[in-house]
Amino acid sequence: MKIELAQCALRDNDVDHNLGKVLRTIAAEDRESGTELIVFPETTLCGFPTRETIAAVAQTLDGPALGLVREAAAKRGVSVALGLAERDGASIYNTTILIDEHGQIVLRYRKTHLWSLDRGVFTPGDRFETCRWQGLTAGILICYDIEFPETARALARLGADLLIVTNGNMNPYGPVHRRALAARAMENQVFAVMTNRCGVGEDGLSFPGESAIADPFGEIVAAAGAEEAVTAGSLDLDRLAASRRHYRYLDEARVPLALRAAGSSVLQIKEG
Repeated sequence: MKIELAQCALRDNDVDHNLGKVLRTIAAEDRESGTELIVFPETTLCGFPTRETIAAVAQTLDGPALGLVREAAAKRGVSVALGLAERDGASIYNTTILIDEHGQIVLRYRKTHLWSLDRGVFTPGDRFETCRWQGLTAGILICYDIEFPETARALARLGADLLIVTNGNMNPYGPVHRRALAARAMENQVFAVMTNRCGVGEDGLSFPGESAIADPFGEIVAAAGAEEAVTAGSLDLDRLAASRRHYRYLDEARVPLALRAAGSSVLQIKEG
């Protein structure tokens, strides 16, 4: 299964510019044959908004910007994962959607763990979800989410074989998410694909790129550098079965014991 990591330099608060880049990437004539999924960074369409700009750049899922992306995906027969500021009533979420090769939205995820720059701008999501896609069960995480083992484990418990991570990790934290990606893939015995932003944002933040694909053993099988690029990689689906052949962490983890130990430590602190 071929996947492309569309590592982009985005413009904060410029939907037209970012949308154009997405549409050109999807339509590119030099695309590798057989690509089934293109993954873009966190908040692809708007970059990182502020409290003052969020209202102007937020999009609804049935709005014109996503309509154009869905049309482009259907025309090329390729699935697309990308991020946006999603307006839903009075709330705005940091959202990533998965669009299938027919242009249908098959999964929506709202970022549950808000980074400091998200707080006061976005409403946090309140659930994890998966969907069936190309014979796999896929789930989505966004940036800071990947630093919490519980997020990927929640998706694994929902049956995920594939974690799609849209990322906006900035310097000086460059290598952190590639390490976390490999760890989340290995400890849940799943594939994990991550596309990070690159370049410099409107507020001077710099983004290191370092997009990657990790297999269920935690091996990095495709990786990008620091520059704007589309990096292709393949998922060897036989590796999924191989990683689970002799053991399965989900089945063998003694979670009640861990919870009991955590409860004891809390009790000791209170008593002390």
